[in-house]
Amino acid sequence: MNLPADIGQWCRVIPSEGKGTYPDATFTLRLNYGTVQGWTENGAAVEPFTHLDRAFSRATGTTPFKIPESWMRVRPQLDLNTPFCISTSNDIVGGNSGSPLIDVSGRLVGLMFDGNIHSIAGRYWFNPDNNRAIALHPAIIREALDKVYGAKQLLSELQAN
Repeated sequence: MNLPADIGQWCRVIPSEGKGTYPDATFTLRLNYGTVQGWTENGAAVEPFTHLDRAFSRATGTTPFKIPESWMRVRPQLDLNTPFCISTSNDIVGGNSGSPLIDVSGRLVGLMFDGNIHSIAGRYWFNPDNNRAIALHPAIIREALDKVYGAKQLLSELQAN
């Protein structure tokens, strides 16, 4: 991964908050490290990956578990094994949505958009046992652009880079 030469300036520690605090997500570049990792909820393991079939298996037809008609129409064409979400131990807060999740080789492997219920308190402290950040997997973006939205030209442009 090629990082800018002045990355140290972007990731500087805020002096007024001591050496152990990094910038928050309000208009400052913030890099942090994490791993793909699930957690335990009420004694049951929560896997770090979800797949498209999970959305359909939970669908009730009513909010918040209603799948849009555009997705229902093409369900037979969808690959239900497509990775959907990734759970990581990254420390994110509100304002990080849309941030890239990159692997050690600098490849985009997800887009951050949420956290689990335990991450709500992450604005004040981070508990590595159960705070998790949730990212959208690029495979579901490709599947949706291709089969749900018919955005083949956009998909072609994205895959060219």
